[in-house]
Amino acid sequence: MGSLPPSLDLPSPNAKSQQIDQTTLLNLFKSQQNHLNYFFRNLDLSQTLTFTQTLLHCNGTIFFSGVGKSGFVANKISQTLISLGIRAGFLSPLDALHGDIGALSASDILVLFSKSGNTEELLRLVPCAKAKGAYLVSVTSVEGNALTAVCDLNVRLPLERELCPFDLAPVTSTAIQMVFGDTVAIALMGARNLSKEEYAANHPAGRIGKSLIFKVKDVMKKQNELPICKEGDLIMDQLVELTSKGCGCLLVIDEEHHLIGTFTDGDLRRTLKASGEAIFKLTVGEMCNRNPRTIGPDAMAVEAMKKMESPPSPVQFLPVIKDDNILIGIVTLHGLVSAGL
Repeated sequence: MGSLPPSLDLPSPNAKSQQIDQTTLLNLFKSQQNHLNYFFRNLDLSQTLTFTQTLLHCNGTIFFSGVGKSGFVANKISQTLISLGIRAGFLSPLDALHGDIGALSASDILVLFSKSGNTEELLRLVPCAKAKGAYLVSVTSVEGNALTAVCDLNVRLPLERELCPFDLAPVTSTAIQMVFGDTVAIALMGARNLSKEEYAANHPAGRIGKSLIFKVKDVMKKQNELPICKEGDLIMDQLVELTSKGCGCLLVIDEEHHLIGTFTDGDLRRTLKASGEAIFKLTVGEMCNRNPRTIGPDAMAVEAMKKMESPPSPVQFLPVIKDDNILIGIVTLHGLVSAGL
C-alpha cells in the first residue's frame, strides 16, 4: 500500500482562524440557557397536560415519528417509554408508506415531531394514518403550520430561535423536544406508579437493573467453593485451603456448620510476624476473628458491597449465613465487581 499524500498532513490555510476561547464558549452556553428558559416560560401547560393524559389513557401503542434530527428525538423518546414498560415504538415516515404502517391500529396514538410542522414526509403519512383510525398528535414549534390543521391534538413547543448564528441548525429546537418528551415520560412513569423493581426488570443487563435485582444468593460462592476449616485445625495445615479458593480467607465452622469466625491472609501475615516459629503450633480457632461482618442470602447484592466498604475498615468478603448462624456461602468484592455491580 502507498503512503498517504503529503498534502493530507498539511494544516489548512486558515488554521489560525479556527480557534475558540473560553469566553466565547461560555457565552454560547448562556445563550442556549436563555433559549431554553424562553421555552419553559412560554410552554402551555394545559396543552402539555392534555397530551400527557392522552398518552396515559392510550389503550394501544404510542408511536412516534419524525424526520431528520426530530426523527432521532422521536425515536429516543419512544425508547424511553419502552424502558418504562409502556408500549411504544418509532414509525419511520418513509418505511410507513412502504408497509410499516401495518403496525398502526385504531387504538394507537401517533405523535409527529416536527419543528416547522410542514415536513412533507409527515404530511404524506397523515392521511394514511387516519385511514388506519389512529389518533394523531403534532408536536411543533412554528405557529400556523400544516400539521396542526390535520391532527387531532396539537402541542406547541415555544422556540425563541436556534443557537446557530444563522438560526438554521436545529440545536435548540431538538433540545426542547428532548426535554419535553423525557419530562412527559417521567410524568407517565409517576402516574403508572412504576416501582424500582419493575424498572429494574426492564434493565436486567445494566448496572441499574443488577443493583435492584441481584441478591446475595445470586452472586455468592457455596458448597465446595467455600474455604472452610474447623477451629482446632492447625494454621499451617490450612494454607492450601486459604489460598486455593480465591477468597483470601478461611471460614471457621463447627460440626453443625455454625460460623465461628474468619481467618484472613492478612491475619496469617500478622500472626507470622508476631509469633514466628510458634505459628506451627497455633490453631485457626486461636487466631480467628470471632465477630466478623456477615450478611443474609436474601439481602440485595448492592447492600453487601456497601457493608464491605463501611467503617471502621473495608473488607473483601462477607460470610453468608442463614437462621441460627448456619454458614451457607461467601460473597466477595471481586465477585460483585465481576457481576457488574
